[in-house]
Amino acid sequence: MKKSTFITSITFAFMMLLSANVNAQKFPNVDKSPMDMASYPTDYKNANKLVKITYSRPQLNGRALSELAPTGKVWRTGANEAPEITFYTDMNLGKTKIKAGTYSLVTIPGDNELTVILSKDLNVWGAYFYKAENDVARLTVPLTEADESLESFSMVFTEATNGANLNMGWDKMRAAIPFTK
Repeated sequence: MKKSTFITSITFAFMMLLSANVNAQKFPNVDKSPMDMASYPTDYKNANKLVKITYSRPQLNGRALSELAPTGKVWRTGANEAPEITFYTDMNLGKTKIKAGTYSLVTIPGDNELTVILSKDLNVWGAYFYKAENDVARLTVPLTEADESLESFSMVFTEATNGANLNMGWDKMRAAIPFTK
C-alpha cells in the first residue's frame, strides 16, 4: 500500500512538472525596430483625426543611411512591414485626390529629393513586393539636411495650411510631405 501511494505521488509530481513546462509561454525577443504611430491632430484627446500612420523605427547602429535607404531604389520607409497610412477624410497629395482609406507608403530616396508613393497594396513586408501598377499617388518633395542627427527613423505630423505635413527624419535627412484637404 505504501509503495503504491509513493509511486502515485511520484507520478503526480512528474505530471505536474511536465504540464507546467508545456503551459509556459515563450515570448520572442523585443523587436530592434519597434512599431510606432503618428497622427494628426497630434493631441491624443482629439479623436477627430485627419490622418494616422503606423510604421517601424529602424536604428542606424553605426551604419550609413545610404546603406539602409539606397538612392534610386524603392524603400519601405522604415523597417519590417511597409508603413500604412490611413486617411479619415478625402485628402490630396500634391494634385492627386486621395479617397479616405488605408494605403501603404513607400519612398524612393534621391540625392536631393524623395519620391513619395501611396499604394493600394496592404500588409506588405518591406518593398520586396512593390508593384508600380498599384500606385494611387506619387509626389516628389525636396530633402533637406539638419544639423542634428537622429539615430532612429522618425515620423511626426505638423499643422499645415488646410491639412498636415508628414515630417520624416533619419540621420541628418529631413523631408516634409504635404497632405491637404
